[in-house]
Amino acid sequence: MADRPTPAPAAEVRCRTLAAGHNVPWMSSFSTHRRRVHDEGLPAGVRHTNLRSCLVHFSPYGFRATYHHLCLSARIPTPVDRDPASLVRAVEKLHHARRLWVESERAFAARREASKARGFRQVAADESWRAWQRGWQNIAYCPDPRFHPTEPLAVVVERVLRSPAPPAGTRATPACRVCGGGDGTRPWHDARGRIHQLCARCGVVPAVRRT
Repeated sequence: MADRPTPAPAAEVRCRTLAAGHNVPWMSSFSTHRRRVHDEGLPAGVRHTNLRSCLVHFSPYGFRATYHHLCLSARIPTPVDRDPASLVRAVEKLHHARRLWVESERAFAARREASKARGFRQVAADESWRAWQRGWQNIAYCPDPRFHPTEPLAVVVERVLRSPAPPAGTRATPACRVCGGGDGTRPWHDARGRIHQLCARCGVVPAVRRT
């Protein structure tokens, strides 16, 4: 059984700036919507809207692809009032994945603070991908909403968070950091005429080092 959300504090904390120089969103806003998804006294449509609001705060595949993944993995029917419990299953999958990311970001920030205190301003070469491509928006972005990893969301997020950064001087990882595939990429055209290169196996955009 999923952990029931705890009541919100009197004053919600929206975010806290850490010494590492970037913001780590806390669970307040996300938790508010998660709590409403769990609220059986609300209409199924309202609970569904709150699930989608949770995706505004955390959607590692992108909003549409993450929502599509949750619809499949939690078996959300149309209309949703045929199985309101599916909304709880979906939000808990998202919650577990987001908790991994928040904990990892806090640990990364603590390491950076300790390194700076010792006089090391540069990020260690063996740090994870967050050192050069931060933010949950870059975890495993899938532009095609119907082509994304099929494994549990938390499994994918944890794998990416533990993946090493590519060697210095490289523009992209030699293999997909999500599925490990080395099958190359395939183009995908979005509605705006842009061309995205997707992992041919799982649909994730390859990691590209920012210059």
